[in-house]
Amino acid sequence: MDSQLKIFLSVAENKSFSRTAEKYYMSQPAVSQHIQALEERIGTKLLDRNNKFVKLNKAGEIVYHYGKEIAALYNKMEYLVDDLTNNASGPINIGASYTFGEYLLPNLIAELLSLYPYSQPAVTIGNTEEIAHLVNNSQLDIGIIEGYTPKKFLVQKEFLEDSMVIVASPGFPLKREDSISVKELGKYTWLMRENGSGTREASEKLFEEFKIVPQSFLTFSSTQSIKAAAEAGLGLSLLSRWAIQKELKYGDLITVNPADISLKRTFSYLKNSHYQSKVLEGFTELLEQKNLYDTFYI
Repeated sequence: MDSQLKIFLSVAENKSFSRTAEKYYMSQPAVSQHIQALEERIGTKLLDRNNKFVKLNKAGEIVYHYGKEIAALYNKMEYLVDDLTNNASGPINIGASYTFGEYLLPNLIAELLSLYPYSQPAVTIGNTEEIAHLVNNSQLDIGIIEGYTPKKFLVQKEFLEDSMVIVASPGFPLKREDSISVKELGKYTWLMRENGSGTREASEKLFEEFKIVPQSFLTFSSTQSIKAAAEAGLGLSLLSRWAIQKELKYGDLITVNPADISLKRTFSYLKNSHYQSKVLEGFTELLEQKNLYDTFYI
């Protein structure tokens, strides 16, 4: 990758000329020369700096944003070429939305490393919208999402069905699922994920389809915090069955699905490149091995 751009990205991320100089075994004047040369090429200043701080200006933010994409593409080019002559190895940048990333992906990473011990997986967890954005910008090799994204990708394939269940604390003031009605579901507070989450999208589809108008909402940024809130009796929530295995096993949560509601959704994977390394190809094959997921149940 262009050395001036590489130095600029480091200065932007470290907010320091001295730390960048240490990282690349350079003098501070040499770092300054790289930055000045890049600014001359671009035709404008990229950094606001004095003795106390270094920060990106508006032009610098643009160069940093696209520079990260260039760096990701350059790294991908290097390990794809290396793949042609060497054993499957090198980095693989995997993104996943919270449910899949927290409850299924760790086991798949273990399987991947057993097959490709020289691979270097790096994992990013975010909501569906965030993961789709990172794949779209070539910052992830593959992204696994729940629900729908309006973005268009070279590859967007459904690969696994997910069962959704309504959960509550065992002490919550309602009857168990053999007698609860859809109408009752609107009488309680619902615990929701943030906008952009696939689980939030599934909850909103439930409300729309069955004309449920919840009494109130509480919003959380992770499934783990929703489970803790549900266990504390703060309300109902719609969650993936993958996410609540331990809580059901130990009686910390119960399911309260009405008999006439069946809730399904699918996980999909996204790619945005014509090329893939052997490691990425192997990981994609793992995703599609349906029998592999049976071993993940407690």
